[in-house]
Amino acid sequence: MSKVRETILLSFACNMIDATECLLLYDINSPKNPDIPYWSYEQFDLDLMTDDECKTEFRFYKNDIYELSEILNLPDRIVCYNGVNVDRAETFCVFLKRFAYPCRYVDLIPRFARHEPQLCMISNAVMHSIYTSWRHLLLDFNQPWLSRPHLQTFTEVIKEKGAALQNCWGFIDRTVRPISRPGRNQRVMYNGHKKVHSIKFQSIATPNGLIANLYGPVEGKRHDSAMLAQSQVLNQLQRFSFNPHGDILCVYGDPAYPLQPQLQCPFLGARLTNIQKAWNKSMSEVRVSVEWLFGDVMNYFKFLDLKICLSAIGKIYITCNTRSN
Repeated sequence: MSKVRETILLSFACNMIDATECLLLYDINSPKNPDIPYWSYEQFDLDLMTDDECKTEFRFYKNDIYELSEILNLPDRIVCYNGVNVDRAETFCVFLKRFAYPCRYVDLIPRFARHEPQLCMISNAVMHSIYTSWRHLLLDFNQPWLSRPHLQTFTEVIKEKGAALQNCWGFIDRTVRPISRPGRNQRVMYNGHKKVHSIKFQSIATPNGLIANLYGPVEGKRHDSAMLAQSQVLNQLQRFSFNPHGDILCVYGDPAYPLQPQLQCPFLGARLTNIQKAWNKSMSEVRVSVEWLFGDVMNYFKFLDLKICLSAIGKIYITCNTRSN
């Protein structure tokens, strides 16, 4: 593009085109992205970075980045659709830095010495690889760490924290993620409770700080009970939510959810007894952990706190939760 603009100026200097034509052609051939000399920066090398630098920029220590990229089965080299060929460590670091803090691709140029289109393609390629390979871990209860003995351990931990419910192993809740006002279907995406255009996710959090289930995204106006029905979580709980002796275990949610053997809610009504109030209070105090988990994801991946437009925001949120686990 720069050579084209140089040719236009040379043509004008040689009187081959007039001033109007020169201005018009120069404007048409001006780049949409800032013309930053990315080639003048040093090539990225993770081995040259300290642990403190890695923790600050990528949210992980250097060795953790190498190990995590292997655990996620990222390919040794990622080839983007335009032929850009990048090694695994660099692609993963591009992805981590992109979502660690609200930033533009232009802000990544000094670190990776690549221009914006390449950085965008690299980040999207890693996100797609993680999403397609590991999305199922946030949907399926049939996993070793959610076995009956582990669920029983979760129950005992919650009980030790003062919960009145004796068979609760996790907490279910929804989170609302604001988005930019869409050009179409604004009413569908508008959440009347939060007064924002948004998408919603439903999560089940466990005492060990992990997300056992994540469903979404759904449109912002959707009610919590409708999300529950769409997610088929109750069907899975009816199959897997038992202790080693076959007794029913449950998750605990707010009053928006229906009362089921595997899904318990607080007592409702204006005339609650003192015992019922105390029961609600004890469960509320332990249930706040699910809100902490939502906050942890937002703190680690600050990019999620933006009202993003023209981005795969649902895939971004799911991928960040996968990394958080």
